[in-house]
Amino acid sequence: MVLPIRKVPLTLAAAVAGTLLVVSCGGSDDNSTPTTPVTPQADNSCQVLASNGSTVVVGSNQPGDPALPEPATGYRTGLKPIYAKTYMVSTSNAYASAAGCAVLKNGGSAADAAVAVQAVLGLTVPEATGMGSGGFMLYYDATAKTVQAYDGRETAPAAATENYLRYVDDATDQTLPKPSARASGRSIGTIGVPRLIERVQKEHGKLAWKDLFGDAISLASNGFPIGGRLAQAISSNATSLKRDPEATAYFFNADGTAKALGTVLKNPAYANTLTAMAAQGADALYKGAIANDIIAKIGSTAATDGTPTTPGKTTLADLAAYEAKLRDPVCVTYRAYWICGAPPPTSGGITVASAMQIIENFDMASFKPNPVDGEGGKPTVQGVHRVSEAERLAYADRDKYVADTDFVPLPGGTWDTLLNKTYLQTRAALIDPTRSMGTATAGNFGAVPLGVVPLVEHGTNHYSIVDAQGNVVSATTSVESSMGSFHMTNGFLLNNQLTDFSAAPTDTSGNPVANRVQPGKRPRSSMAPTMVFRKAADGSIGDFLMATGSPGGGTIPQYVVKTLVGVLDWGLDAQQSSNLVDFGASNSPTTTIGGEHPDIDTSNAGANDPLISGLKALGHTISTSAQSSGVNTILRTQAGGAPVLQGGTDPRREGVVLGNTFTP
Repeated sequence: MVLPIRKVPLTLAAAVAGTLLVVSCGGSDDNSTPTTPVTPQADNSCQVLASNGSTVVVGSNQPGDPALPEPATGYRTGLKPIYAKTYMVSTSNAYASAAGCAVLKNGGSAADAAVAVQAVLGLTVPEATGMGSGGFMLYYDATAKTVQAYDGRETAPAAATENYLRYVDDATDQTLPKPSARASGRSIGTIGVPRLIERVQKEHGKLAWKDLFGDAISLASNGFPIGGRLAQAISSNATSLKRDPEATAYFFNADGTAKALGTVLKNPAYANTLTAMAAQGADALYKGAIANDIIAKIGSTAATDGTPTTPGKTTLADLAAYEAKLRDPVCVTYRAYWICGAPPPTSGGITVASAMQIIENFDMASFKPNPVDGEGGKPTVQGVHRVSEAERLAYADRDKYVADTDFVPLPGGTWDTLLNKTYLQTRAALIDPTRSMGTATAGNFGAVPLGVVPLVEHGTNHYSIVDAQGNVVSATTSVESSMGSFHMTNGFLLNNQLTDFSAAPTDTSGNPVANRVQPGKRPRSSMAPTMVFRKAADGSIGDFLMATGSPGGGTIPQYVVKTLVGVLDWGLDAQQSSNLVDFGASNSPTTTIGGEHPDIDTSNAGANDPLISGLKALGHTISTSAQSSGVNTILRTQAGGAPVLQGGTDPRREGVVLGNTFTP
């Protein structure tokens, strides 16, 4: 559904090197770059409340400004839920939230705000997402009362073979790509995010496309201070980044040292890319000069240090042929709710739906955290045990059966085979309350044998948006690993998403792996943008309740499941459920209990923590490694008898919730 365009000025205050700038991001009728300063509106929308009770503009460089750079500490205590009257945006970066909120404040739809958010995220958190990445988006149209799933996942080039990631050449050089599959051109999939945001905005936007990039262009041109996570990513990936000349010039000082926390980082090349996108649409990155540069970078054969690099085989034809696809969402019932997620080629929606419907067979309310506190509370042994066992079963099916369904159909040709309640009741019956199963076995559907090859996924970013008309976006986008493939062009990093394929096309028994490389195929993902709705009286999907999601690679479904259970079963608010201990399991004997959380005692190898010792007594192998979830949640709730929005952002990242906020 395409809504009528309204042309209105958008404003965002941003500070650069201590100077407060008020930046326009819209309103012009021509294709000029929208950067004319205008006076900000008088209300307190899109601002944060400082500890002294005053409101603070994001980017003002004043005390309480959430954009002031801080080290990546691992966990921010004391975050409280944010309330808004009609519109809200929750992201893991203050500048991105401010850009999205400015769009909403001036009448834009959730789709419009998503464009502004994604444009800024590509600048301020390039280690996680950007225009060289891909992703998935759910869109709820409040007027039509429909949920749509948009697939912007990257694709393998037409010239790819099943051995694309493990051999330089199938016939003549069966050695690994140089210097590694990830750092070679072979890992780079045909980019998806530009087409993704363009399609969603064309179908659901209200404002002019060209007017949605002003904040990102200003920040790129004038600079922003490097935050903790980006500073850490530059430093930890220094050796690999320095193999690329553009990445070296951008992320490092003249003496070769990494640009540090708080350094003002300017990216005029990215500003030029966004200016071209504003004028030409996504075509700017799929055709013409920028597209040529992308192909040249993928095809490069040597690094700055002279070491060989195996080129990728992506062509201009691959770029020109790329399409962001509209797919049916995966929607299942859970108690009094409907849960909707993204379908394959991401496994996230199916994995979350499977785990939740297994969990549905247990009285989870009786296993709520004890006690509950502002940080979500102390999870109980049985609460973690039931959830992690359900996840083991869900991951077992996911690992074996889920891939790009345009190439490998699901058992029975439909996700219902894996998600119908009768089947999942039999899966729930496999859970022993007194002992962990360790490693689960996938269900047997009598299909063609499929092999399983273990695969680790990484990185990502998530944002949730609700506009004043009740339309909703839940979007997860990713370059895959931190800093993607380390290849940079025109101010943005290129992804390494093709390493989400199985490098081996068969398992050790010779059975084909569903997630093997094939030409034009989209690698399996774990991204899980999610929406929850109340059941209507007739059992159909009713009123919107919740939008959520998280980064985290292969652990994304676990972060989403703990958030859903936290809200739907344990009555936690949007912030408490984001704060809640990260716990769960993929299909291995290891259960993760996020040791960065203040309610977890990791001293003496966890022996002093009753949750850890209790799980070990049930046979769980426990990891207390720090988790890097980035949950961003918006709930529709009540305050003073009126419907309002309530938002939360993950304390493990640098996010902020903004909207037309108030104190209930």
